[in-house]
Amino acid sequence: GNEDTPYDVCHEMPYPRSKAEAERLVVKANGTKVEGGLRLYTCSLRPTGIYGEQHQLMRDFYQMGVRTGGWVIRGVPHNTEHGRVYAGNVAWMHVLAARALREQPHKLGGEVYFCYDESPYKSYEDFNMQFLSRFRFRQVRLPLWLLWLAASFNDMLHWLLKPVWSYTPLLNRYTLAVACTSFTVNSDKAWRHFRYAPLYGWEEARGRTQRWVNTFTESTKDI
Repeated sequence: GNEDTPYDVCHEMPYPRSKAEAERLVVKANGTKVEGGLRLYTCSLRPTGIYGEQHQLMRDFYQMGVRTGGWVIRGVPHNTEHGRVYAGNVAWMHVLAARALREQPHKLGGEVYFCYDESPYKSYEDFNMQFLSRFRFRQVRLPLWLLWLAASFNDMLHWLLKPVWSYTPLLNRYTLAVACTSFTVNSDKAWRHFRYAPLYGWEEARGRTQRWVNTFTESTKDI
């Protein structure tokens, strides 16, 4: 889809609810008068799944593989696809949007833009394994119903332990639903409005990320 595609959804989890509310507040603030009689102009950038150096989730997935003795659990349907975008391109898009807001406030003000680049569409599992495969993790596929059962169990534990401990597993019903739901974008709105083009191509983004991932160690000393 693109920025104009209807997408009716009711967010239940804190993370997506907070993101949706943040965007609403940012867009609502557009045109607000500030000190000195000037006006504040805003727009909202929507990154798809971000990856790159220092991406904590990538390190978490690696550490999970180490803890399980080199096994990576898979269960997402084969035909699932997600849009991913390199962190450097997201940062570059912010720079260009900030410049353009000052030069063309009435064109960008109140608008929303997806962040995109040349990164391939793959499931989260397949995309991450492009970088983690050097550690020779073995993959085991579990039936989806079993993953849903485990995710529901984790949610129950989170609720039961909440008064005494912050139990926040990677696998819960929300993260599993996101992983199993395809989400890709096809947009050139950022190019049309403020001439955004990726600063880093896929090969460079992949290489920079891989060099960082290569610094991971299989030692369980700190895990």
